[in-house]
Amino acid sequence: VQLVESGGGLVQAGGSLRLSCAASGGTFSTYATGWFRQAPGKERELIASRSWGGINTYYTDAVRGRFTISRDDANSTVTVYLQMDSLKPEDTAIYYCTLHRYYTRATQWDYWGQGAQVTVSA
Repeated sequence: VQLVESGGGLVQAGGSLRLSCAASGGTFSTYATGWFRQAPGKERELIASRSWGGINTYYTDAVRGRFTISRDDANSTVTVYLQMDSLKPEDTAIYYCTLHRYYTRATQWDYWGQGAQVTVSA
């Protein structure tokens, strides 16, 4: 199983970025999706999650209303997205996409991406 992230980078405050995460090596059509981030000197935290059908979604208070988690299941592959708008310097972190067998807000997820650096300048 491999989760490959892309789309990170440097952006000015107020700008937008979209992270992508392509999953391969398994069948993930019914898996929940999530995004974690880890800022310098801080613990890794769950910032967004979505059940496979989209009925349940979760956003931490810090990103609610600015970030949107979504997925594309075209051609029997799963790609997970995190649209990030109105970015702030405090959003600077390494972002990780994750997949899990069921929807959860716990920190232990089945599969993890390699991480994508997002840096927001003031």
